[in-house]
Amino acid sequence: MQRLRPPTDLSARLAAAGDPGSLRPRDWVAVKACSAAAATVPALVVVAGGPSRIAVLLAVTAPLAGFVVPELWLARAVRARCDAAVRDLPDMLDLLRVAVTGGVAPIRAMGDVASQFNGPLAAEWRRVAVAAALGEPRAAALERLRKRLPVEQVTSFADAFVRAQHHGLPLGPTLAAQASKAREARRRRIRERAARAAPKMQLVVALVLVPSMLLIVAALLIAELEPGLGWAL
Repeated sequence: MQRLRPPTDLSARLAAAGDPGSLRPRDWVAVKACSAAAATVPALVVVAGGPSRIAVLLAVTAPLAGFVVPELWLARAVRARCDAAVRDLPDMLDLLRVAVTGGVAPIRAMGDVASQFNGPLAAEWRRVAVAAALGEPRAAALERLRKRLPVEQVTSFADAFVRAQHHGLPLGPTLAAQASKAREARRRRIRERAARAAPKMQLVVALVLVPSMLLIVAALLIAELEPGLGWAL
């Protein structure tokens, strides 16, 4: 499974989540405060209805939960973007290798390939191509790519891209190797998800289907025994 490298800085987490709502760190803190306040209101209503241990516990935990929920959502957004990037990476690397082998400049080829996809990785590749076209150093543009998609496969691609450019190595074989690794990582991720899904399916069967079948069997037994019970009475 790909290793996510969640950033610790709030501004970096917002960037990795795709800059939701174009919010700055102080705006995000305000969102968390509003969420905590919104969770506090129903807790106060419960406390006003009658003091009890549960009401006091709710009054204490509700604001904390409201403050934490936005962070949980942010972490989920980062994970979703990274998952989508890992899904698209092998195909985009293959197309990038074909374009570079055909003589297209690497950064321009990234923009051309990205125009054929719609995911977060494509958006970040377009961002890199535009930044480089405006004169930003390639290393700086690719460093931003690492920060905005903090997952191992994307970081490995950016590192290999910079090394190949720095040492003047042919980029085609490097991209082919990266595509092969990314494809294997995607297959491994699918297998791991399937393995984790099996216990969940068994739990559903145990909690839902088995009791349902037992009820049906019990109903059939009662229907069969009912005439005999009536005769005995």
